[in-house]
Amino acid sequence: MKQHKPNRHMDEREKLRKFRELDDAFAEALRELEKPNSRLDIPTGPPVRSLAVQEAEDEQARQRLFEDRLKTLMSEYAQPRESVALLLRTMQSLGLIA
Repeated sequence: MKQHKPNRHMDEREKLRKFRELDDAFAEALRELEKPNSRLDIPTGPPVRSLAVQEAEDEQARQRLFEDRLKTLMSEYAQPRESVALLLRTMQSLGLIA
C-alpha cells in the first residue's frame, strides 16, 4: 500500500496566495496613508501621561499611604487626633519634618 505524501505543490500555492493577500493589504494601507484627508482608525493604546501628571499622582499616592500609616499607628497606640496633630506641628516648627 502506498502512503500519500502531502501535496507540497498545493502548500506552496497556499503560501503564495496568503503572501499576495498580505501584500495587497499592505499596499492598500500605504495608499490610505498617502491620502491627504484620510482618517484611519489606528489603535494607539492608552494616552501617555506627562511627567508632571505622573509626579502629581505619585505624590497623592505617597500622601494617602502616609495618612493610612498614621491612622494605623494612632489606632495601635490609642492616640487621639488632637495629640498627633500637636506633635506633627511641633516637629514641623522644629524643622524635623517638611
